[in-house]
Amino acid sequence: MPEPDETSDGALGRLDQKLEAFEASRTAKPPILGMGASASDGYRLLGAMLGGVLGGIGLGWLVDRLAHTSPWATVGGLVIGSGLSILATVRAGQAMSARGPSSAAPSAPAGDDDDDD
Repeated sequence: MPEPDETSDGALGRLDQKLEAFEASRTAKPPILGMGASASDGYRLLGAMLGGVLGGIGLGWLVDRLAHTSPWATVGGLVIGSGLSILATVRAGQAMSARGPSSAAPSAPAGDDDDDD
């Protein structure tokens, strides 16, 4: 039976390195092409705004139907729903801005490369 070229510690070390590289490749996010993440965040904010306003109107209408208060609960629901949806949207936007890449600052304009001196 031939002797192995390396010890079991060396083989385990190489195996650990390969495992770490494999796990790192699995957890890495694929590159985003186009505006995928930005569009997703925008639609999330739009949904929060519309959901809050429409939810407030819907609940106000329901209260109007049950309590016979005519338009007042609907108007109140619209105001409360609008305020809460604006608050939620601002908070979500701040959270998105905080987790965004720090290198997203506008770059300096490119200078003129032509040397006409």
